[in-house]
Amino acid sequence: MSEVPPTRMNQQVYKGKCKAAQGGHRLLKKKADALKVKFRDYAKSIAETKSSMAADAASAFFSLTQAEYAAGNFKQKVAEGSMTARVRVGAGVDNVAGVKLPVFSKYETGAAADNQSLGLVGGGKKIVAVREKFTVLLNLLIKLASLQTSFQTLDEALKVTNRRVNALENVTIPRIEEVLAYISRELDELEREDFTRLKIVQGKKQVEQKNDAIKKAAALKANALGKENDEDIMADFDAQDDVDVVF
Repeated sequence: MSEVPPTRMNQQVYKGKCKAAQGGHRLLKKKADALKVKFRDYAKSIAETKSSMAADAASAFFSLTQAEYAAGNFKQKVAEGSMTARVRVGAGVDNVAGVKLPVFSKYETGAAADNQSLGLVGGGKKIVAVREKFTVLLNLLIKLASLQTSFQTLDEALKVTNRRVNALENVTIPRIEEVLAYISRELDELEREDFTRLKIVQGKKQVEQKNDAIKKAAALKANALGKENDEDIMADFDAQDDVDVVF
């Protein structure tokens, strides 16, 4: 604090800093609250997706076992195909309170399926059921991947935001307020010193004025006495009124 000169200009500067810090603290607090709400929503969605995914995965693999039992081992025929992807995953961005979260979505490539002849001998319905169930499982996997990636990104953003809120609340704002209090104390002390100095000067002026008045009164009195002494005491007598004295 001693490095900050206690002036009115610095007081105004630090008042502006304090106001800006308090405004930033309020905005970051609102952002942290919004991120917490979204964080809880993501956690709930992940839990629900995982719970439903366990049953869907078990159903899909059980359906695969049924299809292999009905149509035989058709994995070799699938592997001998062109293996052109008919489904791809695209990445997008979702903005939550200024935080960009990655979002995955599935889209069709339009490639033709070359394994439509599977199950002609037997087990065709089972193979179609396997395809449908694994498609559902794939959608759940993409959704879970999107939720978990967004969840991790949101967790990091929430930690950073909370650190900033704590830094403003516990370090920056108290430090600025302490500097403002120091400047106010110093300015008050300077004002008291100026007031005391003015009182002393005013008292000296009053003493000087009183002394000048006393000196002026003494000078006037001395002038009056001098005029009385300078008057001719014989001026009131007439020599012609005196009777001559004969010896």
